[in-house]
Amino acid sequence: MSNEMFCHQCQEAAGNVGCSAKAGACGKPSDVSNLQDLLIYTLKGVAELNLQARKAGLNRDKTDRLMMDGLFSTITNANFDGEAIKDRIEKALEKREELKALLKEEGKLENKDYKGFVTWTGERKNFEEKSEDKEVGILATENEDVRSLRSLVIFGLKGMAAYGEHALNLNMHKTEISEFMERALVSTEDDTLTADDLVALVLETGKYGVDVMALLDEAHTSNYGNPEITEVEIGVRNNPGILVSGHDLKDFEELLEQTAGTGVDVYTHSEMLPANYYPAFKKHDHFVGNYGNAWWKQKEEFESFNGPVLFTTNCIVPPKASYSDRIYTTGASGYPGFKHIPNRAEGGKKDFSEVIEHAKNTKAPTGIEEGKIVGGFAHNQVLELADKVVDAVKSGAIKQFFVMAGCDGRMKDRNYYTDFAQELPKDTVILTAGCAKYRYNKLDLGDIGGIPRVLDAGQCNDSYSLAVIAMKLKEVFELNDINELPISYNIAWYEQKAVIVLLALLHLGVKNIKLGPTLPAFLSPNVAKVLVETFGINGIQTVEEDMEQFLG
Repeated sequence: MSNEMFCHQCQEAAGNVGCSAKAGACGKPSDVSNLQDLLIYTLKGVAELNLQARKAGLNRDKTDRLMMDGLFSTITNANFDGEAIKDRIEKALEKREELKALLKEEGKLENKDYKGFVTWTGERKNFEEKSEDKEVGILATENEDVRSLRSLVIFGLKGMAAYGEHALNLNMHKTEISEFMERALVSTEDDTLTADDLVALVLETGKYGVDVMALLDEAHTSNYGNPEITEVEIGVRNNPGILVSGHDLKDFEELLEQTAGTGVDVYTHSEMLPANYYPAFKKHDHFVGNYGNAWWKQKEEFESFNGPVLFTTNCIVPPKASYSDRIYTTGASGYPGFKHIPNRAEGGKKDFSEVIEHAKNTKAPTGIEEGKIVGGFAHNQVLELADKVVDAVKSGAIKQFFVMAGCDGRMKDRNYYTDFAQELPKDTVILTAGCAKYRYNKLDLGDIGGIPRVLDAGQCNDSYSLAVIAMKLKEVFELNDINELPISYNIAWYEQKAVIVLLALLHLGVKNIKLGPTLPAFLSPNVAKVLVETFGINGIQTVEEDMEQFLG
């Protein structure tokens, strides 16, 4: 049997076509990639039957969580642990058969010719062999345009699942979002759908992307308060510390509570930086600030941090042996050899005591930089400054806003975003969210009348704030079209949460988005042409050429 993979879901897809060797560019082994394809395939069967269960009033919330966790675990750099993926396949098969039996018992099982994703059976020892079946992976769809549109939907659903799970961890959930995710997932196996049908489904995915980001925003702000303008310390103290990476604020909250009074400090890393902006977390005096930069620099930064690192979600890079015994995972994340903190029992909390005890026996972090960076410009904070912002626009002090949100990555051509930020005229303001900000958030770009020229709204899932800000400015300036605003979009992407952000922007009617450093490998030439002609999406060129296009 060939043990090779095919994966084209991230920006690093080999040759901008797809990774198809023994391991992906992210470091994910081919057998794990194939198992993740089998997990998605099996979840389609769960979705098919749970849609029937919903009609009959038989759905259970645990099924919604299983779907979200399964999709989330297949996001780029989230879970490299084949055994953990097998666990999820087993649970999905059990749930699928449970639903089938329940529907039969109630006389509600639809009588039709089901595809293999509803009918396949197998034991754990045979999962690898099944994962290599032609019908399981991405290439099972032979028509490249159909495959492209189906991929857009599936990758968007993965991003939705990430945001939905974060909200669910804070007891916020909307049934209609989970129902759409199931319907959309099953639709990617429906051969009767036309290209126009699939394009409509892609845009509908964007609509629910807006909904799930709004839900997560409500979950975060109702629990931790609205982010506020904050100077974040980027130096270190003399106590041992725990470094928290990823995106899950519930995990961060429980770790802060459990480290209080232990003599162990807590630092954020990469996408966890925006935790510094929430009022609820500032009350903890052992919460020091942020350590390091974007996810791809973790090999050097984890080495110098000295203490344990907790991954709450994705963005794992295969580690050096010198620090691998200090890495812990939880939730959807995982890596062979890393200790995994189990999920919280219903109504309970996660137990981080092992991580805390580990930290007590480590040296304090080695400082890698000093100073402070400013953030906390989510929609509530910016709207409080609305009069000041509007006056600056009307007076001409601010000529243009640039949304430079999204993901960072290790490719050298991403230096483009640093250069672009530096070359922007001093009467422009950058609106950002996601780890793309690490390309320019430590530059001295100054301010405009007290308004910083880089306004950081938070994590990639806080891109919702940028949409709210744009819609509010549209209302203030009494415009009919969001594209009439002095806002340009130059977005970097890497993985599937960026895909759902892009689809959400398209749903909101935003046009002429620059997307880089490359257009997605999963876009066929015909699908790319539709996006270009309908929405004006285009790739980056040189800084000079793009500056001319934006500012002309």
